[in-house]
Parts: sequence; structure tokens; C-alpha cells
Amino acid sequence: MTLPPIRLVSEAAEFAARRHNGMARKGRGNEPYINHLAEVANLLAQVTDGADAELVAAGWLHDTIEDTATTREELAQKFSARVADLVVECTDDMSLPKAARRQKQIEDAPHKSPDAKLIKIADKISNTLARIQPQPSEDERDDLADYVAWAEKVVAGCRGGNARLDRMFNDAVRLARSTL
Repeated sequence: MTLPPIRLVSEAAEFAARRHNGMARKGRGNEPYINHLAEVANLLAQVTDGADAELVAAGWLHDTIEDTATTREELAQKFSARVADLVVECTDDMSLPKAARRQKQIEDAPHKSPDAKLIKIADKISNTLARIQPQPSEDERDDLADYVAWAEKVVAGCRGGNARLDRMFNDAVRLARSTL
């Protein structure tokens, strides 16, 4: 079954919201986690002018395997094989320690598909902006500086697929650094 583009995106948003129900994100006062997924999907829709519904759907769903009991097969059946493959490609191995997961993202970034690279950059933009706090504490400044330094290494392996998204990441980094 192939869903029309607007239904694909809408159903991905609903699925992501239900699967992440009750979860909060880091930064921005523990706002609902769905806000992060909406931001990533919206960035992808903006920089592609809404031309790729499967990419936007994958943006909504990019953390579902990592954060919930969702499987690749479930995503493939409900959405499409391409959406499921993009989500898998963006999924961290949560059995690894944080430092190893971060290093693996840096090493794997240049080898990802062009669309997975776009999702990764949008994810890093969203997470960077969420860590920017007015009058940050020392811990918040340290977390932001650490995150930005790592995100730049990941994004270095993902650049070149969409100039608008690359610029948005640069802008997010500049804004983050201005608060440090």
C-alpha cells in the first residue's frame, strides 16, 4: 500500500507522537520529545521545499527504533521500505556506551546515504538549538560546548547534500558559540 504524500507525513507524525508519548527532550525545559521530531521533519520539508514526503516522514520517525520498541519491519509495512531503511540508517546502537556511540556516528557519517546525511544534519541543528539557554549555567554551557564540538565532527561527514541545510547548521553553531 502506498500512501499519498500528505497522508504519509501525517501518519508518520501521529505514529512518532504515540511512540514517544510521555518522553521529554534535553534542553528547553524538558519540552515534549515530539517537538524535536517535528523540528527535524520541518527542517527537512523546508530545505527540500516539501518535495520528498518519505524523507520528511523519516524525519518524524528517525528516533523510533532507537527510543521505542518499534522495528524496521513495522516501519516498512506501515510506511515504506525507504522510510524504514532511512530510520535504520539513523539509529544508534544503544547497547554501546555513549562515547562509543558518538565516535561511531563520526566514523559512519561519510558513508551514509545522501538522505540519511540530511536527517543527521537536521537532527544536529535541532539538538544544538535546544541546548541554547538564556543565562546558561556552567553545566549548560559545558554541555552545549561539548555537543557542538561533537556535532561539527558528525556533520563534517554529512555536508554537501543540501546547501540550505549546511548553512542552517552553520547558523546554529554560530548562535550556540555566541552564548558560550
